[in-house]
Amino acid sequence: MKFTLSWLKDHLETEAALDEIVETLTRIGLEVEYVVDPAQKLKDFTVAYVIEAKQHPNADRLRVCMVDIGSGTPVQVVCGAPNARTGMKSVFSAPGTYIPGKDMTLGKGVIRGVESNGMLCSAAELQLSDDHDGIIDLPGDAPVGARYVDYAALSDPMIEINLTPNRPDATGVHGIARDLAAAGLGTLKDHAIKPAEGSFACPVDVKLDFATEDKHLAPLFALRLVRGVRNGPSPDWMQKRLKSIGLRPINALVDITNYVTFDRGRPLHVFDAKKVSGDLVVRRARDGEQVLALDGKTYTLKPETVVIADNNGVESIAGIMGGEHSGCDEATTDVLIESALWDPMNIARSGRDLGVVTDARYRFERGVDPAFCIPGAELATHLVIELCGGEPSQLVVAGEQPRSETAIDFPLSEVQRLTGLTLETSDMVRTLEKLGFGVLGQATNADRVIVNVPSWRPDVEGKADIAEEIVRIAGVDSVMSTPLPRLDAAVARPILTLLQKRTRLARRALAAQGLVEAVTWSFVSKEQAQGFGGGQPELALANPIAADLSDMRPSLLPGLLKAAQRNADRGLGDVAMFEVGQVFKGAGEKDQRITAAAIRRGTAKPQGAGRHWSGRAGAVDVFDAKSDAMAMLAALGVPLGGLHVVAGGAAFLHPGRSGTMQFGPKNVIGWFGEFHPRTLEMLDVEGPLCGFEIVLDDLPAPRAKPTKVKGKLELSEFMPLERDFAFVVDHSVAAAEILRAVQSAERSMIAAVNVFDVYEGAGIPQGKKSVGVAVTLQPREKTLTDVEIEQIAGRIVAEVTKKTGASLRG
Repeated sequence: MKFTLSWLKDHLETEAALDEIVETLTRIGLEVEYVVDPAQKLKDFTVAYVIEAKQHPNADRLRVCMVDIGSGTPVQVVCGAPNARTGMKSVFSAPGTYIPGKDMTLGKGVIRGVESNGMLCSAAELQLSDDHDGIIDLPGDAPVGARYVDYAALSDPMIEINLTPNRPDATGVHGIARDLAAAGLGTLKDHAIKPAEGSFACPVDVKLDFATEDKHLAPLFALRLVRGVRNGPSPDWMQKRLKSIGLRPINALVDITNYVTFDRGRPLHVFDAKKVSGDLVVRRARDGEQVLALDGKTYTLKPETVVIADNNGVESIAGIMGGEHSGCDEATTDVLIESALWDPMNIARSGRDLGVVTDARYRFERGVDPAFCIPGAELATHLVIELCGGEPSQLVVAGEQPRSETAIDFPLSEVQRLTGLTLETSDMVRTLEKLGFGVLGQATNADRVIVNVPSWRPDVEGKADIAEEIVRIAGVDSVMSTPLPRLDAAVARPILTLLQKRTRLARRALAAQGLVEAVTWSFVSKEQAQGFGGGQPELALANPIAADLSDMRPSLLPGLLKAAQRNADRGLGDVAMFEVGQVFKGAGEKDQRITAAAIRRGTAKPQGAGRHWSGRAGAVDVFDAKSDAMAMLAALGVPLGGLHVVAGGAAFLHPGRSGTMQFGPKNVIGWFGEFHPRTLEMLDVEGPLCGFEIVLDDLPAPRAKPTKVKGKLELSEFMPLERDFAFVVDHSVAAAEILRAVQSAERSMIAAVNVFDVYEGAGIPQGKKSVGVAVTLQPREKTLTDVEIEQIAGRIVAEVTKKTGASLRG
């Protein structure tokens, strides 16, 4: 919400300085985003008189001007404006002046061999308008040497506040002034709006064509005809205010509606009455119905959208934007002024469906003051008659104003109970009354009052809201910080969920692996989304910020891969990065998952990156990715005994250099490996690259333990011993199956099992392979005898043979 200081003072009688107003706005919850003071931006521009303007000796389109800037000595300026001439007055900028329209600081120069010591400025160069065809042409009485910002009365600061969705009353300058008056910064000027006396019946009637269950879509509609208007440019004061908040003046009738929208938070619309055929009908749009809107775009409508139509069809999208066909222009002589109420939820939904954001939608979807619907039409009527002339008709009103009477039985002690702030009863009552609340005391209880909520505050629904209003104006800074009571008799329960704990632990574990955390976009291109298992229509953004950020990401890996390439393009090829964040698998409630992903590029292996004197540095590979994934799972306390690693991963990974991690046949938790060449080509990324991605939501929860005390450390006094086995198995048997079979043969004695050799070739039958396994036995009670060792070895061979069909290699 934007407004100027002078505009605010139309509604607030105050002597407060700009800084005090800005500080108070933020203190009472209307946070100031920024302040633009034209007096600072344009302070170095002065009024100048062109003594002489003659043709440039070396250029047909340039003139050499001698300019009086009020200092006594004329200044030579080379000017290319077609309207530069002898005897005119314009705006001068000396060397060293910052030109906002060109985002540059002016310096002395030589143009086509002629020295230029300044510049005569256009309105576009001062960011006053889009006019750049010539320099500013000032009247003859403009004082030479005076600051242009003072002469043109442009020193009116513009304030922008960051308005929260629950404050529709502050979408108008009048509502903001009311809050400041309640905060003690002045007196609210509450100008009464008198009804305009209509001299004839309005020839256009209004029909609200809705079923009973849809009457809430347009509960009230007011319409008035003003005939005999003269629609030209709006007055300078109105144009200046609209320009100061970023609006482009169009014509008086349209400018009036924009002015009332920002002045009172009441959007209006005007129709050229001669372009309207028959009566107006407010109804749901017909499926596929189209309208050419005032922004020059044609919109296809759905039945959920409410429209204003006549015999020609749709003339306006209700509460959002008018149609071009019935728009007002300089030829308009009869105008229909419309002021209506619309359902906030319907306006918000229709605006999203159409992708249209307007000042009217911004206010209607928050909820405008229902009691100001008819006064808004009266205010617009007075402005039209004042600025454009004309004769008003009687007001046509269809529907009725919704009842918005809310009375709250409020104990004043609730303020102290909820906030800890102690205030005088009279101060609290005075604050509510200045904010527009009605306060009635109860004879039986001095502490309780009945608070009537004004129509412009639909966000106030209960006692806590009343207390918030009082504390907001008193100042949140007045509330003392009070520590929570200590629980001496108990230990506070942990509040983080298992997923939250694992998310934090995952970041620590991956950082401990030498990986650097990255934060990438949550959006990717359609092609990238499809390449990583996404791309569903429901995950496409309705209004993407860029063409290559059109879809919600199904994986963290595309962002990490692109980030790695950006680093490589800048000479940092050996990078190792990770990210823990959200991915999106669909539009369902449980389709948003938390994953942890990491990549390594170049020679960024876990043990170090770059060249070394002892040998050539190796490139990262699938086992580096597996090492990172397993280290993270171990740090998270995931039981790895039931983890299966299956050869081959997702489609974006290399089929022969990747693996899938799963607990059982269905619970796939992630992938690791080197990336498929097609994936790298799609992303325009160069390898070597490897990585992993694990879905933290899918990790099994740890088993419940009777106590969280760690078990007793047991260190055996006996020497471990190692035995090697070589098993001949079918080529399709995974080494992991052999390891699990070995481990299950003697769980209490076997401390470790590792594969040390895989062999295919001479001496091994076709379709078979030899897998060498080293088994470490750890005695705990006594030294094993040769017989006991042979018995354990026999059980190992028998178990592997039973579960994998292997035979001991001779």
